[in-house]
Amino acid sequence: MDTDGIDLHRIPREPYTDGSFHGVEFLPEDFRDVPNESTMRVNEKYSTLPAEDQGIHIINIRAIEDIGYVRTESTLLNSFSQDPDANCKYGLYFRDGKRKVDYILVYHYKKSSFSRTLTRRIHFNDLGSRNVRQDQPLPGKGGEINMEEGELHMDYHEDDKRVRREEYESNLMQAGLELERDEDTKIHGLGFVKIHAPWNVLCREAEFMKLKMPTKKVYQIHQPHGLLKKINSVIQKITEPIQPKVAEHKHQTVKRLSYPFSREKQHLFDLSDKDSFFDSKTRSTIVYEILKRTTCTKAKYSMGKGEGRKKETTLLNKRRKCDKYGITSLLANGVYSAAYPLHDGDYEGEHAEPNDRKLLCEEWASYGVFYKYQPIDLVRKYFGEKIGLYFAWLGVYTQMLIPASVVGIIVFLYGCATMDENIPSMEMCDQRNNITMCPLCDSTCSYWKLSSACATARASHLFDNPATVFFSVFMALWAATFMEHWKRKQMRLNYRWDLTGFEEEEDHPRAEYEAKVLEKSLKKEYKNKEKGQQLAEEAANKWRQRVKRVMAGVKLTEKEKLTWKDRFPAYFTNFVSIIFMIGLTFAIVFGVIIYRISTAAALAISSSPGGRSNVRVTVTATAVIINLVVIIILDEVYGCIARWLTQIEVPKTDKSFEERLIFKAFLLKFVNAYTPIFYVAFFKGRFVGRPGDYVYIFHSFRMEECAPGGCLMELCIQLSIIMLGKQLIQNNLFEIGIPKMKKLIRKLKQQRPGDHEEHMKKKQRYEVDYNLEPFAGLTPEYMEMIIQFGFVTLFVASFPLAPLFALLNNIIEIRLDAKKFVTELRRPVAVRAKDIGIWYNILRGVGKLAVIINAFVISFTSDFIPRLVYLYMYSESGTMHGFVNHTLSYFNVSDFQAGTAPKDTSELGYPVQICRYKDYRDPPWSENKYDIAKDFWAVLAARLAFVIVFQNLVMFMSDFVDWIIPDIPKDISQQIHKEKVLMVEVFMKEEQGKLQLLETWRDKEKRKGENCNNHSPRPSMSHRGSVSSCHSCHVDV
Repeated sequence: MDTDGIDLHRIPREPYTDGSFHGVEFLPEDFRDVPNESTMRVNEKYSTLPAEDQGIHIINIRAIEDIGYVRTESTLLNSFSQDPDANCKYGLYFRDGKRKVDYILVYHYKKSSFSRTLTRRIHFNDLGSRNVRQDQPLPGKGGEINMEEGELHMDYHEDDKRVRREEYESNLMQAGLELERDEDTKIHGLGFVKIHAPWNVLCREAEFMKLKMPTKKVYQIHQPHGLLKKINSVIQKITEPIQPKVAEHKHQTVKRLSYPFSREKQHLFDLSDKDSFFDSKTRSTIVYEILKRTTCTKAKYSMGKGEGRKKETTLLNKRRKCDKYGITSLLANGVYSAAYPLHDGDYEGEHAEPNDRKLLCEEWASYGVFYKYQPIDLVRKYFGEKIGLYFAWLGVYTQMLIPASVVGIIVFLYGCATMDENIPSMEMCDQRNNITMCPLCDSTCSYWKLSSACATARASHLFDNPATVFFSVFMALWAATFMEHWKRKQMRLNYRWDLTGFEEEEDHPRAEYEAKVLEKSLKKEYKNKEKGQQLAEEAANKWRQRVKRVMAGVKLTEKEKLTWKDRFPAYFTNFVSIIFMIGLTFAIVFGVIIYRISTAAALAISSSPGGRSNVRVTVTATAVIINLVVIIILDEVYGCIARWLTQIEVPKTDKSFEERLIFKAFLLKFVNAYTPIFYVAFFKGRFVGRPGDYVYIFHSFRMEECAPGGCLMELCIQLSIIMLGKQLIQNNLFEIGIPKMKKLIRKLKQQRPGDHEEHMKKKQRYEVDYNLEPFAGLTPEYMEMIIQFGFVTLFVASFPLAPLFALLNNIIEIRLDAKKFVTELRRPVAVRAKDIGIWYNILRGVGKLAVIINAFVISFTSDFIPRLVYLYMYSESGTMHGFVNHTLSYFNVSDFQAGTAPKDTSELGYPVQICRYKDYRDPPWSENKYDIAKDFWAVLAARLAFVIVFQNLVMFMSDFVDWIIPDIPKDISQQIHKEKVLMVEVFMKEEQGKLQLLETWRDKEKRKGENCNNHSPRPSMSHRGSVSSCHSCHVDV
């Protein structure tokens, strides 16, 4: 009874409704005597409440007038206390302040204007904290709503979603979960369903999922002895300032033995504190598993009258996506707008209580701790193994970049130190040589002196010197060492995180796959019906029976599956689309080439002397910027296209979907990022022709040439600008700016003017988390790092500073990603994983490809091989003197084609008869003038030989490193073996204890039996008396 004398403990089965009050259901005067046929019961097996309180739950009273009318639309909902926000710690707990919120479901709802007015008139505090008995009907499943048609404004789709929600939530309760609804929120039009998993549900699901939990058994971790112990202690003291101040990161000397949880063996586990035995990450994972497998196939739909088969077909189409697995399809259909676990609390503010989120923000997600190690164990505890492995991999990769950066800096400094000793560049800069070069373009360009390219030649030596060959070999071995180091680190994490025996089970089929299979089965049945394989009487009602069977939850897809024939149109679309996208990338690069050629020709006829002198720099810089903008735009486009192409394939499981998506996205983004670089490295200047016989595009644009010092300097410029630009703009600015912009837009949409009281009210935890950006997976994070790994390894021969820039970027990237996960994103569902999946294979593939590409860069792009050939075959003095002259061929200006000779020949101040160009060709005075010389074939043979030797040698060395370093550290393999032995001992002791207990019981039984015989009252007692006496003794025992 409340203060007005209204009994809220019983709610009638059929509410009184009036057409003029849409959305509000009224109660009859007599609350107690109304029959209750359809009830919402509590499964006593999963109830965690005392026996006297079982059946008492919390429901939401959305509209109450002073006379006590109650709207029963919600399934399970809030009671209101004097200070509910303080009791529930602002949304982290149910209204009772005891049951923790493990998961949140969010949905949109609509209220009529009268319903909203009525809701504002409620005085929630007058209701106290009384609960309402849970034996009322599921609202929406009671009597039909009889309203006049003119006054009925309910949206059919909204009603359909509401019925689905009620049915789904009822099924969740039957699975043992406890729910509480909240629609009195600051965010208008949003309702929140809070989910709590009681202890027995957690135990049941942990056993089903085979979760390894720590037992009472504690054992000593193997510690190094002697010299290794001293070295480790010194390292710990040195690195102590850079260790995060979290308990999980401290060096552990003991470890609890872990074992898959079993309700029959609960005595093995430390259950002294049941509230903390399953942490928040594990609880949310368990609830998510229940949400995924809970069905919603029995909802009742109001189809109207005379709708016929068309409506039934529409209904069947709506049921397809909800046929087998609930939450994913319900989110896809808009029944729920979001589903997520809650963060542990606030991460900033004076009054924020200590929690793991706040600790992560202080010791991990802050730029001020960039020099510290990551608290990986705490990251895993809060976000799960999959995200923990990503940040662990990123940390290992960043650490391994330190030696690569140091060696790259040394190589660069070696180039700087030997710049003045480089004979070829000194010869190019020597104006006394007076080498006249042929024009760079037709007609408008004039002759020029080789000494004008002195700066380019000197800069090229910074990256084109003998040390770059050593650095290429070093980076190939570095990549192999990095992969092996990560495998060992991964095994250590698997041991620490109790994943050594974990095997991924087959995922549930995706809702889209089930819908496609169902569609196939229906089409097949319809074709059979058309062929007359069914009787006429059965055919008349077959479609209606099929709809009813689907709604009843009958599995129609058990015998059907999608074959390659079903997927062939999707495969063909994928193939054509990918080819088209790759062709589009090539076309854009080709367009940039046309831009470079036309711009160079335009600048060559410029009246400004500065413009003419800086043609090459201007063209290169602007072309690279255009390439960068195009790459960033196409990256976003290709990501969306790859997702769409994967969706039309309809993969069966989420894992298959993710792997196919990763493969397509990586292929498209790899081609997009590296095509301009491949052009400069391997194609530019290769198909130019010669003076008098140049190669033209569209009969008007002459193919561009490399600089006199080679294309390696331009390749370095291209690589550095694209790499740094992608990291700065795409990886950092986009990651910071886009989530903040989306968050701001979401806040602006949710603001309602005029409700000052509601505006001042502090938001609940689930309201704050709803405003955060949804977690979109780790694919974008891995993708940007893999592309960066390609920049570091594939063309490292042309840019030794690439590892340094990658290191600086990753130091910021780790803290940026950490801040994003902790402060900008909703808390993701923890996913168990023992490795990084397909990304490891992609890394290995990039590492192998890097060896081949670096071999070709050194051999064909740089002048390393021509210099060696000249030094050992053609040099008369055994030095590099004369190398530049050896690489330049002669051309007689009288052999120019008509209209291609320079118009202005007086720029140099003297007449030109012979000009030079870079190639190995016979001079004009030879018998076969301008034919390819023998020197060209000698250099080509040396280049190909170098590629073969370099590739095989480095591959062999990489495989040797892979073989010599064991995948599993020796101490970890010993600890894993020790765990197995200890577990066997635990079970053997348990069995021995059981046997001893049984033997003790038998001995007592035997002694009691003997005592019964020895203490008989009279030897002459009847047989019946003896038996009775012994029986009494047995009962006593």
